[in-house]
Amino acid sequence: MLEREVERKLVKAVRDRKGVCWKFVSPGTAGVPDRIILMPAGRIAFVEVKKPGETPRKLQLSRHRLLRRLGFKVFVLDKAEEIGGILDEIQTT
Repeated sequence: MLEREVERKLVKAVRDRKGVCWKFVSPGTAGVPDRIILMPAGRIAFVEVKKPGETPRKLQLSRHRLLRRLGFKVFVLDKAEEIGGILDEIQTT
């Protein structure tokens, strides 16, 4: 499965739960996560989408640590089967 297929399934799953899953780009700042997820009740998280078995680069991991220090949830998604669990975690905590 390609990264874009995993990403497409994520976007659909978020929409099905009445949220939005925007492509996250930050001009001038490399390594930011691919998607920002905004769910009902003010739940927010960032998701780095990878093809199965791929891991984030060092710069991406650094950005993830920064976001986590600021109190945000950051997930790395490389399998479509993980989408439900990630969305459950975003919505319950």
